[in-house]
Amino acid sequence: MNGVFPGHRRAEVLGGETSGDHRERRERQVAAAAVAAQVALLTAQVLLKRRHDWPTPAAVKLVTGAVAMAGVAVIGAAGSSLGRGLTASPLPNPHAELRTDGLYRYVRHPIYTGVLAMSWARTAASGDRRQVALSVLLMLLFYGKSTLEEQVLARRFSAYPSYAAGTPRFIPSVSHR
Repeated sequence: MNGVFPGHRRAEVLGGETSGDHRERRERQVAAAAVAAQVALLTAQVLLKRRHDWPTPAAVKLVTGAVAMAGVAVIGAAGSSLGRGLTASPLPNPHAELRTDGLYRYVRHPIYTGVLAMSWARTAASGDRRQVALSVLLMLLFYGKSTLEEQVLARRFSAYPSYAAGTPRFIPSVSHR
């Protein structure tokens, strides 16, 4: 039979796998690589010995400390609202539910926002241009990681595309909601 039946995958076979199996396997590989890269970048940022490429006055350190603490609070609140659905992987686990309330009302990826706030705060306070490179790489990684996550969420939750269309990715909009 050549028809596609509800609940069945299309039988395009690639070396014993359906095209859907191949896509899922590739997504798992990319997700694992993204998590490993994230751990590596954050570890490098923490372990990098400080230099003084620019001065960091006490006021800057005070402000960046407050930004970093706000980042921690955002991560905690957003992670808590995910409950058992929380994972470092951009692929939602079986417990994941579509969250559009709380901090998810203002940005689609508040945990990434919190981590980026901490990263940029550390960079500004560090006086080290190498930290800038690490923060930029982390930002690019989170953009790619969130793109994969959103593709999977759109397949899993029919309401996701509409939510994503009206909600910023990382930075809350003043005019939003």
